[in-house]
This record gives sequence, C-alpha cells and structure tokens, in this order.
Amino acid sequence: MSTGTPYDVHSIRQRFPILNRKVKGKDLIYFDNAATAQKPVEVIDALTQYYSYYNANIHRGLHTLADEATAAFEATREAVKEFIGAAHSEEIIFTKGTTESINLIAAAWGEACLSAGDEIILSSLEHHANIVPWQMVAQKKGATIRVIPMNDQGEMDMAGFHALLNDKTKMVAVVHASNALGIIQPVEEIIRSAHQHGAVVLIDGAQSSVHLDINVREMDCDFYVFSGHKVYGPTGTGVLYGKKHILNSMSPFLGGGEMIKEVSFEQTTYNELPFKFEAGTPNIADVIALRSALAFITELGKSAIRMHEDVLLKYATAQLQKIEGVQIIGEVENKVPVVSFVAAGAHPQDLAYLLDNNGIAVRTGHHCAQPLMKRLGIVGTTRVSFGAYNTQEEVDVFITALEKSLKMLR
Repeated sequence: MSTGTPYDVHSIRQRFPILNRKVKGKDLIYFDNAATAQKPVEVIDALTQYYSYYNANIHRGLHTLADEATAAFEATREAVKEFIGAAHSEEIIFTKGTTESINLIAAAWGEACLSAGDEIILSSLEHHANIVPWQMVAQKKGATIRVIPMNDQGEMDMAGFHALLNDKTKMVAVVHASNALGIIQPVEEIIRSAHQHGAVVLIDGAQSSVHLDINVREMDCDFYVFSGHKVYGPTGTGVLYGKKHILNSMSPFLGGGEMIKEVSFEQTTYNELPFKFEAGTPNIADVIALRSALAFITELGKSAIRMHEDVLLKYATAQLQKIEGVQIIGEVENKVPVVSFVAAGAHPQDLAYLLDNNGIAVRTGHHCAQPLMKRLGIVGTTRVSFGAYNTQEEVDVFITALEKSLKMLR
C-alpha cells in the first residue's frame, strides 16, 4: 500500500548507496534489475543490526538473543504471507532462491506424486531453473516432459497448451513473466485449465513478484516461488509458497536439525510445516533483512512503482525503435519493465563491454533460456531492465552510448 505521496525517484535514489558510485569514471547506470536489484539502505542496516546486536541461532535457544532473532525471522515469514496473499504463514518456506525452491518441489513433490507415464508440462519460455529439475525427476520417475509452444512474439500458444492437457498431466510448471523478454503470461487461464484436468500448478514468480500484484489465493496456484534478491532484498534468500495440504503430503527435501520432532536410530518423526522443509541453520540475517525489502516496496506501493517503470519501458522502447538495425525481441504490450534487443552488426557481448565503459550495466547472452533463444533463431540478446530508482535521464544516456557503440562496431 502506498503512502499517497508523489513518486519522487530522486529521493528514492538517495536510499540506494551503490547508485552514488562511479564505473570507469562515469556515474553508474544500473539497468540489470532483472538479474538482481540493488539494495536500499534499510536492508543493509537490517543486516548490520542483526550481526551487531542479536546474532544467534533461531527456534531452539532459550536466551534473549535467540528469542529476538527468532521473532525477527518469523516476522519475515508473516510479511511474505501478506506480500503474496497466502492464507497461512506455515505455507511459506524459506529457501536460498527460486532455483532451490523449484528443485525442492521437483524432488519432494515429484518423489511422492509422479509415476511412470505421467506428464509434466513446461513452456518454451522457461529459465533453465524451471527445466533442469523437472528433467532430473522425470528421468528418475519415468515421466514425460511436454512443452507449450510459443508464437514469434514470445507469448505462449494457449491453443497448444490446451491440446497438451490430458489425464496423464500431473504438473504444469510455468513462468509468470519471462526473464529474457519480460512478457507476462496468462497464468490464471493456465491454472484454471490445469486444475480441470487434476494437475498441480507451479508458478515461477522470480520476475513477477517485484512488479505485479500477487495474491496466491486468488490466483489459486498450488506453488509460487520467487527470490529475495530480485525484490530489493539480500541474495541467498528465496520463498516457496505451497498449499498447506500439498506440502503436508510431501516428504522432506533435506534431513537434519530443525526438520525433525524426534530422532532415534530406529525411527525419525518429522516436524510440522514450515520447519519440515527448513533443515539446519537457515540464512537468518538475510531472511530478516528481506522483511525490510518488502516493507520498502509496500511503502512506495507496487502500483506507483509499476507506473514509473512502465513510463521508462515505453520511453526506452520508443527510443530503441528509432535506431537503425535495432530489433526489439518480444515487442508486446503486456510486459514487466524489460527490453531485449538485437542489433545488426553488433554482438551482444561487445555491446555490453562498450556500454560498461560508459558506466552502464546491462545483461547480454541467452539469459539462462537457451530453448527460447533457439526457438527465436538467435544466440542471445542485450537486455535492459528497470527498477524503482531508474530515471528517464539514464535512458537518454544509455541511448546515446548505444548509438556511439554501434557506430564503433559496424
């Protein structure tokens, strides 16, 4: 929820210490937010506060520091529950990122629920993190992976999706917004249709969680996963949301402390949710700091941030369209603030090097989405992605630097 004050991007920028630095003698322009977002000072302070004043292990201690650390850690779980609209805090499992969350689901749910001949549906747009874990479990269990085709614009072919659904479909695991192209996919329709065939649905929210309003109950997904470092929080933090009854049906992913009730050499009984899936000492400090990141987003308001980012997206798109030889990949209306493009006569890696000489950070390559790039017939793109602190002036500097770089390469 927003405070109702006007969106002051220059004031917001003052909360991000890294934006004050220079790269190659130039003011840093950070356009790699889809890879990881920068951290506001309140997130950095939360880490310092924990290590300076109440560093202790959580849940099992009976002293003041342990109580304070446990309360702060569990406060983040409650904050995540509110952030994504979950019904119960025990449906929130902390992991080290989207990748681990998907691996946990593929291994634990797959072990319990997949049999030979079952089918898993993925899409052509998936990040490798939502492909490889399913290949691993499919090979182990004798299941088959089916792939939703996409059109030339980078949107899922929904007719193709519906044609894949059948009684053998047990899991549909799809991205909400493509990390490579930024295109928002129709996950509500996917969830509804998959459920009609009795399938479970996982939504990869790594790119959508920071930009879109998320309510997992309204969406009715069975699993939703995202990474803390993409929502202005620390690296090494992630969230796995799962419906309570499904999580209860799954066996633990890792064994050790915290995920047990009693252990003997004859038998072990497992802990209740969410601790059943959080073996060992977790990333306490960073999970605590994640709450400050979510509070930052809530303070500004997702709708206000989205409006600001959408202005930048449209402006950058329009400016890129004016440059001869530049082709935007995934040029559709319904996107998060990501622009991917190719430029005639210029390799993306060469562009990234020259832009970095101007203090501009962009991402190039296949973006861990090689099947998508193969479908589009390209080796990779240059990707520009915006965050709450980026400005139109930065876009202007980028466009000037890009034009200069293209002249040098051609």
